[in-house]
Amino acid sequence: MNFKRQNREELSLNLTPLIDIVFLLLIFFMVSTTFTKENHLSINLPEAEGEVADAPNQIVEVVIDRHGQYSLNGQALISNKLLTLKQAIEKVSKGDRNMPFIITADAATPHESVVRAMDAAGQLGFSRLSITSKKAQ
Repeated sequence: MNFKRQNREELSLNLTPLIDIVFLLLIFFMVSTTFTKENHLSINLPEAEGEVADAPNQIVEVVIDRHGQYSLNGQALISNKLLTLKQAIEKVSKGDRNMPFIITADAATPHESVVRAMDAAGQLGFSRLSITSKKAQ
């Protein structure tokens, strides 16, 4: 018996579509990735040195605690809103815009609370604004 052998084709795997897909995925991830450049600033805050100035008799002093609560010349305010702060400052200053305006804030006070106090002073027209600091040791 004479069996005829079948000619077998050589099996081959075509890698071209696979490479195309890999390149497309690579391009997709490169385009969709956000590249952020993070800057880390090293800031050394200055300490105040000098003599303590004598405080005048009539001042507007806003004290801000670590939770953002305001106290104006020793009297705690009901609310932390800008309008409440402005009304209290107006009442204490009695319209005198030349009085020294002093802001004393805790080191852990939110920045927003200090800026709100400065904004209130600016809107009311105070020009002698100062912020207290701790003397360097």
